[in-house]
Amino acid sequence: MLTQEVIKISVLAALAFGFALLATPALTSFLYKNKLGKQIRNDGTTPLFSQMHKEKAGTPTMGGILIWGTLVILIFFFWLLGRVFKIEFFEHFNFYSRKETLLPLGAFVGASLVGLIDDWLDIRQLGHKGRGLRFRFKIILYALVAAIGAWWFYFKLGFSLVHLPFVGNVDFGLWFIPFFILAVVGVSFSVNETDGLDGLAGGTLMAAFFAYAIIAFAQGKYDLVAFISVVIGALLAFLWFNVYPARFIMGDTGSMGMGVLLAVVAFLTNSVFLLAFIGFVFMAEAVCLFLQLFWKRFFHKKLFLSAPIHHHFQALGWPETKVTMRFWIISGVMSIIGVIIYLLG
Repeated sequence: MLTQEVIKISVLAALAFGFALLATPALTSFLYKNKLGKQIRNDGTTPLFSQMHKEKAGTPTMGGILIWGTLVILIFFFWLLGRVFKIEFFEHFNFYSRKETLLPLGAFVGASLVGLIDDWLDIRQLGHKGRGLRFRFKIILYALVAAIGAWWFYFKLGFSLVHLPFVGNVDFGLWFIPFFILAVVGVSFSVNETDGLDGLAGGTLMAAFFAYAIIAFAQGKYDLVAFISVVIGALLAFLWFNVYPARFIMGDTGSMGMGVLLAVVAFLTNSVFLLAFIGFVFMAEAVCLFLQLFWKRFFHKKLFLSAPIHHHFQALGWPETKVTMRFWIISGVMSIIGVIIYLLG
């Protein structure tokens, strides 16, 4: 039985990688043809950032479609042929389940579609000041997605316990709902802030999802592991084209959706506090950004040369690839530590 699950998970990851790899030329051709390129802010408010990233202007965005699109196609394909047409071979590879994968699928696609709209408006220089959706409106939309997830967790799945490593489960009661919303929105925007260099968000997300795949596997949540493996396979194919110099970038439809998914998976495995380790890079990026804003607001000067923190190292003269790879290493090490803490605690 266990061997069959390992084979299923491995095959699905390989299929996702192969499908996404083959689909990339068509997607990039569409993005280039329709001039769906990244807009670099150059209004004088962030001169250092604009200078460092001026060569990225016009690079196709919305590459995150490749990741969630691959997931949707594969999960629908195996569900249709396995559950609807009752073909035994495909039934074995079906990884759709109400308990383990319905919620992460809905949250992922919902958040990704909001990001897709925001990307489109930004590219076409529409929306608030020609930069897409207004920030406070985006928070409301992602909070709404998170609220639906919180309702599902609490009322449908009966979740209210949150595990603290080395302490045990703590019953949050109704406080679980606002805690869930805050965590999901916080993680999604943290991942979004990390998506600032070629390959940076993709590589750090790979490490984080792999860690949660191990945790889910240890818990016997094999459909969830299969779900994560498809995401990892598609993400790996995306990363093949996203490393420096990027052929296309993730966009909000990728980074926001992946951030929401990461948080939901953390809750499904009852290990959300391990995000402090498994999602260390994302947390550090968010904290440094808040510190920068705080410093400028109250001390009228910058704490870092540029924020989020990866831009600070870039401004110090580090090549973009060095920043990215060192952040990958940090993410990998911290993810391993997170898994170890889970196994011990």
